[in-house]
Parts: sequence; structure tokens; C-alpha cells
Amino acid sequence: MGHAMVAALAGAAGPFGRGFDGVGFDIVLLAVPDSEIAEAAAHVAPGPLVGHCAGALGLAVLAPHEAFGLHPLMTVTRAGAAFRGAGAAVAGSTPRAVALARSLATELGMHAVEISDADRPAYHAAASIASNFLVTLEDAAERLLATTGADRRILVPLVRASMENWAALGGRTAITGPIARGDDATVARQRAAVAERSPELLAVFDALCERTRAMVAGD
Repeated sequence: MGHAMVAALAGAAGPFGRGFDGVGFDIVLLAVPDSEIAEAAAHVAPGPLVGHCAGALGLAVLAPHEAFGLHPLMTVTRAGAAFRGAGAAVAGSTPRAVALARSLATELGMHAVEISDADRPAYHAAASIASNFLVTLEDAAERLLATTGADRRILVPLVRASMENWAALGGRTAITGPIARGDDATVARQRAAVAERSPELLAVFDALCERTRAMVAGD
């Protein structure tokens, strides 16, 4: 994250190593693991605004600094990140800090949404479901498909179309397939195949069927 931020923000410097004190800087943005943010903030000398990139944490971890939060709602790999067009959760301990977080988001081309400290764990859980768990789910689909001798590439257009439909319409309107049309016999055949070929996925399959039925019913 630190390398991606420095590459994307004009005039940014770093990333710096552990123990950086921030002397000579007006703004310090910590891009360290969540468990290390408090310690990193403690090394920063009084003066600059201090921020973190954590999605699930509030600003108390940065005390006593004037603090801000900037969490890009985007995957970041060793190759970097494309921030433009993404969402960003922002927060600030003062109006000035909030304004700074928003301005950094704007410079990165992101859409800033202010998320309170109390709401951050739920916000971050939603992000994990939408991104991390989606990859886990597609890996499960690939694992089951592999028992037929087919490659995951045949699933890619289906996945992309499903995501675009969800983005445009929302889940209940976008959903298709046997559960949406009430075809319980087909679902039963699917379940039997999962139980036989990838039994480690059966609990996931059952939970997703239950949740899909509830969504279709409007619950």
C-alpha cells in the first residue's frame, strides 16, 4: 500500500522504515499492518497530521495526534493499484483532518465516503465479503469444475456478467439459476454432485443455497 500511495500521490515521499518520526513533514500516512499502527504512530513526533489506511480501525489508535483515516476500497498487489474510480472510507478527528482525507481521496481519483469509527468493522466486513470472499467462492467453483476436466476460463464470462448485473440491478433482481426459478430438483442434483466430488465444499454450498433462497424471498 505504501509504495502504491507514493506512486499515485504527487509530491509524496517514502515509504520509510519502521520507527519513522515524521520530522520535517506536515502529513504522515501510515501504511503498516493494523496491529502495528499504534506503535508506528507513537514514533511520530508531535506536529504533523497522522493517518492510517486501515479499513476496520477507528482513529483512537493514532492518539494523541490530529488524525485521519484513508482506506482505499481497492485491491493492492505488489504491482500497485488503480485507485481512480474506487471508493474510499475517510474519517478525521477534526474538520481539518476530514478535509485532508477527502482531498487525498480526490487526488487519487477516488469517491470519498465518511465512515464513522463505530461503523468501520461492518464496512470492512462488507468489503471482505465483496472482494476476498468472492475470490474464495470462485476458487471453490474452480475446484468443483476441475472434477469435470474443464478449466476455470469457461466460468470467467459468466462471473463478469453476473457482477455487472449485480452492479446495475442489485442482488434480488440480478439473480438467475435454479433457486431463483424454484427448481428444487436441479438444486438437489447439484448438491449430490458437490457431496460426491468435493465434500469439503458441501457446507459452503448449503449455506449459499439458504442465503440465496432468503434473498429471492426478499429477506
